[in-house]
Amino acid sequence: MVDCQMLIGGKLVDAAKRLDVVNPATGQTFATVPHASVADADAAIAAARAAQPAWAARPLAERRAALVALADAIASHGDELSRLLTMEQGKPLAEAKGEVAWTEGYLRHYATLELPDRIIQDDASGYIAVRHQPLGVVVGIIAWNFPLLVACWKIGPAVLAGNAIVLKPAPTTPVTALRLGEIAKDIFPAGIVNIITDDNDLGPHLTAHPDVAKVGFTGSTATGKRIAANSAETLKRLTLELGGNDAAIVLADVDVRETARGIFDSAFLNCGQVCLAVKRAYVHADIYDAMCAELVRLAQEAVVGDGLEQGATIGPIQNRAQFEKVKGFLDAARGEGTIVAGGNAMERAGYFIEPTIVRDVTDGARIVDEEQFGPILPVIRFDDVDDVIARVNASDYGLGGSVWSGDVDRATAIAGRIAAGQVWVNQHIAIGPHIPMAGFKQSGLGAEQSVEGLAEYTQLQVVNVKR
Repeated sequence: MVDCQMLIGGKLVDAAKRLDVVNPATGQTFATVPHASVADADAAIAAARAAQPAWAARPLAERRAALVALADAIASHGDELSRLLTMEQGKPLAEAKGEVAWTEGYLRHYATLELPDRIIQDDASGYIAVRHQPLGVVVGIIAWNFPLLVACWKIGPAVLAGNAIVLKPAPTTPVTALRLGEIAKDIFPAGIVNIITDDNDLGPHLTAHPDVAKVGFTGSTATGKRIAANSAETLKRLTLELGGNDAAIVLADVDVRETARGIFDSAFLNCGQVCLAVKRAYVHADIYDAMCAELVRLAQEAVVGDGLEQGATIGPIQNRAQFEKVKGFLDAARGEGTIVAGGNAMERAGYFIEPTIVRDVTDGARIVDEEQFGPILPVIRFDDVDDVIARVNASDYGLGGSVWSGDVDRATAIAGRIAAGQVWVNQHIAIGPHIPMAGFKQSGLGAEQSVEGLAEYTQLQVVNVKR
């Protein structure tokens, strides 16, 4: 049984209560973690507030070195972290190793970033500089789909900018984050990185706390709205990376086999539990049948199983609540279209669902209009490009999208008409630490990654000197 502790003020601490953590491939408890109290949360915020000014005063080179040291430590613990990720999140071990490698790479890139003063006047009459100052205490709240990577998406820019952070992982995937805290304990000064775990009961307290200057959240749109409301009283800075209903538009001139592979991999990565995954594919009528057939073949070839098992390519849904929600989508799909692959929860321990392809479905269906966040892909027929762009843009979401075509120039022109924060051509989920990530409409506020994401963790200040 894995036993973890929280990191508060540079010390590993327990709590009066404990929480069980379930392996979604077995449905059995494999770890226990502390259930933080309000007093624990307050202690973490107080420790961060006390430590932050001295950290902000340190040279940028020292803060960069700490991020590099964290990346080095993650690399050295890669095998352990990968296995923990698979056990708590469910993803195949190869994907877990990929998450660890991406986390390391993101931290190394963050360590190269800077926000130098921008001089807008320097002459005999005066000097004007635009500066980026630290905010103070940041609260990071993360979802359960990429618990290590998203944790460092918050920690990296927050501490590089001179802030201190209190991180709260999801209660169903807290283990790797707490292990990260054990690693960070020996790298950062006490109080700069704090990690606490709850049962989804401390969010309102953390996001309304008067000593918290910013909240960085990755998760559902519904929760993001509640965080915005809780933060309003003190006008906290917010970065909200929320839900998406990413559409892929497939034109008639594609290589069907190659394109189907790209769309399938982008739809079923991490069992479809990716905010940027392809969640609806609009395919031109001329190739609709051929594309559906190829997607069915790929779904039938996929190996669903425990992520620690050799050969597994798709793991389980991460938690029971999401499992039940996805089963509801399957029930809806039976009345909204034609299920041509999958369509069932698997009769075995854990939270497994067959990769599912649904054809003969259109806008207005629940599986098209809502974010499934599971291994279901609706395939929608279209004839007219202008019409399909309008249908894609009718969504309340606008996180990502893609256009697939043999004519790159035409596809690029269409991509520019998609109302989404990132739109790809002949690829999907092509992200990186140097590329900003932002959402249109109800897919979020602010930006993450890159220098634009770093700036979100700072306060703009103008220094204006009369000479």
